[in-house]
Amino acid sequence: MGLHVEFADLITVGLLVLLEGALSADNALVLAVLVLPLPPAQQKKALQYGILGAFAFRIFATLFAIHLIHWDWVKLVGGAYLLYLPVKHFWKHPDEAKRGVHPVATAFLGLTVFWSTVVRVELTDVVFAIDSILVAVGMSRKIWVIIAGGLLGILMMRVLIGQLLVLVRRYPAIVDGAYVIVAWVGVKLLLEYMYALHVVPFEIPRWIAIGIVLVLFAASAIYAVLKERPGIKAAASKAKGMVDR
Repeated sequence: MGLHVEFADLITVGLLVLLEGALSADNALVLAVLVLPLPPAQQKKALQYGILGAFAFRIFATLFAIHLIHWDWVKLVGGAYLLYLPVKHFWKHPDEAKRGVHPVATAFLGLTVFWSTVVRVELTDVVFAIDSILVAVGMSRKIWVIIAGGLLGILMMRVLIGQLLVLVRRYPAIVDGAYVIVAWVGVKLLLEYMYALHVVPFEIPRWIAIGIVLVLFAASAIYAVLKERPGIKAAASKAKGMVDR
């Protein structure tokens, strides 16, 4: 692992950034859901603090990347937590009309709501970073190449999160679809953990995982747009009024 810069190294950095961006659709949706309970002004701030921690962890983990192979338990914990989020969302808001509103922010470990959210973002970044770093180590043995590709990839993901938050504010009903995608990501992590333990005999190819995310996101967007149409909203309100009678 040297510091000598070659043209191939720059190509590798570019490929790592593109790879991170291609694989970050589900990651970005999960992080967007995590900061959604905060007021809009604090959402951006939480992501800014989170990105500093993500940078620090990415550098630290890259230096000790060889040990990440033994961190399969992180996928178990991360997958279980990501499955808990949609269960809580749909369980606490069985009424379709109430699910469209922003979820209520909660605190834990004696922290404020804001810092609790930052911690959640940091821990989720840790789960998502492991696979990316292992892929990067497989593409290059130069530390600076792996770190540069990873950090630039994180920046790309944060830009994507910002766009997703704008979309959620415009179409609140897309939150339901986002939680469905979060559930899928949780299932994928648990399957990867069980595959590592040889409990299941197959591993979900990345292109299939990404394809499912894109399909779910497209379906969520269509669902949210249709719900925002005045005619459909009026019909739904009228139907609800008749039921209440």
